[in-house]
Amino acid sequence: VFGKWDASEVTCEDPGLSPYVNLDTVGTPHSGGRHANAWMGKSKLSVVERFINGLMRDGRNGGKKQYGAKAFEEALDVIHERTKENPLQALVDAITHAAPMEEVTRIKFGAVSQPKAVDSAPARRLDVALRNLCKGSIAATYKTTRTLKDGIVNEIMKAKDGDVASFAVAKKEEVQRIAASAR
Repeated sequence: VFGKWDASEVTCEDPGLSPYVNLDTVGTPHSGGRHANAWMGKSKLSVVERFINGLMRDGRNGGKKQYGAKAFEEALDVIHERTKENPLQALVDAITHAAPMEEVTRIKFGAVSQPKAVDSAPARRLDVALRNLCKGSIAATYKTTRTLKDGIVNEIMKAKDGDVASFAVAKKEEVQRIAASAR
């Protein structure tokens, strides 16, 4: 990935997520939306590219893929300096710790709706984890001098350790707590 790190040595500890965590990237992670209209096409997309695409969600950074890619690459460099390990492994560990196991849905009985705890599908777990990691990275840059690179580094490092100070891990814990009360 980015010509610096080998994705073949990265392992996913979660057996449910491992088939969906795709790290195949040729050079720069930019597919140009080739998988956009295919059924389950996003599972063919690299999680690195999906993370970068998630960074473009914000109005201020909307459409700025090169800005997101550069910030992500620099963040991986910083993670590598701090941990002395493959930063892609840190990303996969962060995704594993940020993916919720169960969520809540609403079931209607006549006019009354009740919350019901349901297990999350592996593809949805990956989607939610990536979304929350990106949201946390972007939110860390608001009203502060912290750059997007710093936000990405902090979010991935905290989520990698399962720290509740991470936005993504806090959201996962909140969703699972609500699901446990709706059981």
